[in-house]
Amino acid sequence: MNKIHFSYNMLHSPNKVLKTYLVTTLMACSLLANAQEGSTGYQFLEIPTSAHAAALGGNNISIIEDDASLLFTNPALTVNTSDKTLNLNYASYISSTNKLSASFVKHMGERGTWAFGAQLLNYGDMIETDADFNTTGEFSAKDIDIQAGYAYMFTDYLSGGVQGKVLLSNYGEFNSTAIAVDLGLNYYLPERGWSFSIVAQNLGGQIDALYETHEKMPFNLALGVSKDFENAPIRLSITFDKLTDWNVKKPIHHLTFGADIFPSSTTWVAIGINPRRSNEMKIQDSSHWAGVSLGAGLSLKKIKIGLAYGKYHVAASSLLINASYAF
Repeated sequence: MNKIHFSYNMLHSPNKVLKTYLVTTLMACSLLANAQEGSTGYQFLEIPTSAHAAALGGNNISIIEDDASLLFTNPALTVNTSDKTLNLNYASYISSTNKLSASFVKHMGERGTWAFGAQLLNYGDMIETDADFNTTGEFSAKDIDIQAGYAYMFTDYLSGGVQGKVLLSNYGEFNSTAIAVDLGLNYYLPERGWSFSIVAQNLGGQIDALYETHEKMPFNLALGVSKDFENAPIRLSITFDKLTDWNVKKPIHHLTFGADIFPSSTTWVAIGINPRRSNEMKIQDSSHWAGVSLGAGLSLKKIKIGLAYGKYHVAASSLLINASYAF
């Protein structure tokens, strides 16, 4: 595997900027940590966008890759993406539901990176009925996410990222709008193969609700670690997910496990296990392979292609395709 690392000179005074970033992140997390009980809206944000992250269990936040789609999992990771990279994604989801997404990454100076992204989850056309179940027509339903982010290398090893999101939902005559922010940090030691990340996702709230009651955002606090091995083409990852969700009774349901194998410098094969998803999808003591995901990727000069397969519901499988081009 080609390890990606940026060798920059140290900033004259990075500590002040870094401390401000860390304090802001911790304050935001502490405010949200005790307010996550009950149902939340905008669950489409938890559907994987990156094929590589999806293949590693769906929520990996720590792999170091030249992958613009990682913008949707950890904004700090976009510093590893090639300049002027365009990324397009497609995912088949449950029934006739399909997800389209795109992202674009642009470097600014030696240390900064801008990233822009958008997602569309289209549920297709549905039958509209009255209170007596008489058909009155059809309506469409969709969720949209438009976002922009900035990542910065504080030191040769530490990067941070922030991104803002505008979320739009349209279900027939009902509409909602929300604003959210993601915050991420990554600490990467290329000579030892260790990568550590922390991410706070979906800090924000609804501006306009679908109904009278405003829904909570699907806030998530996650920690992740990945380890490359110098003498073997293998990388292992563990993600500690939903750390503020105290309704999870078994500690293992906070964990997601992933493993990469690199047959060559231009290819990868991955497998992931998500115990929580497996437990949630269990029917008659069988998860029907829900919670297990697979994937593979190929790099051809400026073109990168990724493919992932997973089951997010016992009744259907999901196929995710990524394609990127660096101009």
